[in-house]
Amino acid sequence: MNIGEIARRAGVSRSTVSYVLSGKRSVSEATRQRIQSVIDELDYRPNASARALKEGRTRTLGLVIPPASQRLTDMQLGFVASVVEAAARHDLDVLLSPSGGDHDRSFERIVTGRRVDGVVLMEIRLADDRVTRLTKAGLPFVTIGRTAEPHGMSWIDIDYAGLIARCVQHLADLGHRHVALVNRSAELVAAGYGPSHRALAGFRTAALERGLTGVEVSSADDTASGEACMEQLLATHPEVTAVATINEAALPGMQRALTGAGLSVPRDFSVTGVAAQHWAEDFRPPLTAADVPMVEMGAEAVSLLLEIIAAPGAVPRHRLYSPPISLRSSTGPVRAR
Repeated sequence: MNIGEIARRAGVSRSTVSYVLSGKRSVSEATRQRIQSVIDELDYRPNASARALKEGRTRTLGLVIPPASQRLTDMQLGFVASVVEAAARHDLDVLLSPSGGDHDRSFERIVTGRRVDGVVLMEIRLADDRVTRLTKAGLPFVTIGRTAEPHGMSWIDIDYAGLIARCVQHLADLGHRHVALVNRSAELVAAGYGPSHRALAGFRTAALERGLTGVEVSSADDTASGEACMEQLLATHPEVTAVATINEAALPGMQRALTGAGLSVPRDFSVTGVAAQHWAEDFRPPLTAADVPMVEMGAEAVSLLLEIIAAPGAVPRHRLYSPPISLRSSTGPVRAR
């Protein structure tokens, strides 16, 4: 059943039926009642687009994720799940849209297609064209991550600089003098990926403050790359006795490389960093790490977005998460070699 059939039975135009459904224009009471009688008789239920016209809302949020051609990390998937679950608690749907590369048209449809009431944007770069586009379009949005100049936008983020600095301080307290940072991929660093640059800044600052020798390496987000990265690090910098990382997806490979080199954690080598809790607990031995509160962060992103949708002129808000470092078993005093 569609609007055309309702119009035919009620003896009115399709546009008049649309006016009754949307409330955009006034219609005489007699005509409205005649149309409503047909709707009731046919048990017509307007589709989502019609409801959006009537309510002025789609009751759908957009979640912009990395390109679908790339395998999402567990942390990224955790953020997706947390946003979807939080939206469901508000009886809202979530429309996933990849962005970047060949997927820019999908993002543009989110911006211009009136498909969503607002957007949660993930994986933010220091200079991010998507943020600029959403701002110009006037579409409410919240970012998980932040640009270099995040003033005037609402965001939530993890304090990667502060957390990695604390990891380095912890290693220094244990006597380590040669430490390394295993960052995300070189491509992400070159693209200005916010967490990578902030982790690097925190690493450099803490190493300088404590007089440590710091080595910086990158790894793609998979086991094989993590193994190759650690093997190269051990071969080219045998003096390094500990690493801090924000690349949780590389952890299994890093562990494999350490085992292959005959190094025991933490007796011979210490590992720490920022990771989702299950990654930290699955590491052997369990990883000393700052556990990323993905569920809480996804829920807060949705809550902030709903505030903006309800009050577009509200002052932007943000929150920087700095979870405690859980001392587990992967770090220990430096051992003379």
